[in-house]
Amino acid sequence: MVAASFMLASTVLQAKEYEEHNNMMDHGGGHLMDMGGGMVMGQNSDTLPGGCDKIAATKEITVRAGHQYAEKFPGRMFAFDTQEFQFEPCTKLTVNFINDDNIRHQWMMHGLPKYLYPKGMFHLEVTGPGKISGTLILPPGDKTYLVHCDIAQHMEKGMKAQLKVGKGAGDLPSIPGVTPYVIQDSYEVSPILDNPIQSQAASAAITSNTVSQENSSWFSGVMVIGLAIGLLISPLLAKKFKGMSFSEGVSYVFELIGNVLGFIYRFFSKVLQSVFSGKNKVLPEK
Repeated sequence: MVAASFMLASTVLQAKEYEEHNNMMDHGGGHLMDMGGGMVMGQNSDTLPGGCDKIAATKEITVRAGHQYAEKFPGRMFAFDTQEFQFEPCTKLTVNFINDDNIRHQWMMHGLPKYLYPKGMFHLEVTGPGKISGTLILPPGDKTYLVHCDIAQHMEKGMKAQLKVGKGAGDLPSIPGVTPYVIQDSYEVSPILDNPIQSQAASAAITSNTVSQENSSWFSGVMVIGLAIGLLISPLLAKKFKGMSFSEGVSYVFELIGNVLGFIYRFFSKVLQSVFSGKNKVLPEK
């Protein structure tokens, strides 16, 4: 009896308390809000969209949002319990949105006519476990609308759906369980990291490419400098070799090279002599 009472008490304590957001302030333009984290934007229960002569049907759905609904979609973190909806054009639709998590979630529908829905959006929002309801009238025509949670990364992590009016206009990408992901998460180990031989080969290739790029940069730099020097001294050389035969020009070039090498040799010889002569000096005895 004691154990059963304890288990019953634990269950009651662990049960979530859902806040009913049904007493919100009307801020005009279909914008409802309360101080408990509930919000409705784009509420429209009586104005027909252009092209609708009457309400075609009256429908009501309940959509739940939470972490638990993403368990069936590997790699996802959040999700709605339903990923696809379909209704007749000009349907009056009431959405009951229930948040099962202890964080904020939204059920947002985009692409609606802006003359009737501010910013083309119908928006339900709940912070923490709670329930909120809103109504809109769907436009005419066949179209597929995006439904998602706009909290940062919630849509990317799975909280995304589509709502088709009439026959719809095709499927949206990356709807969990409906269409393939545009960018598929991969949990496979990289073959380069898994295979030491391939890893070494990849490292060697990277090193080779780096060295090749460095050599190429150095060679390009030397070439540019050489071309610049050549352009500067070419007028002087043209005057010097004017009137010389080919053999005389070759002899002059070799003589010039010899003089330059001789100057370099004499310069370094004097430097070395001054260095070593300083080291060999004997200090006078005291």
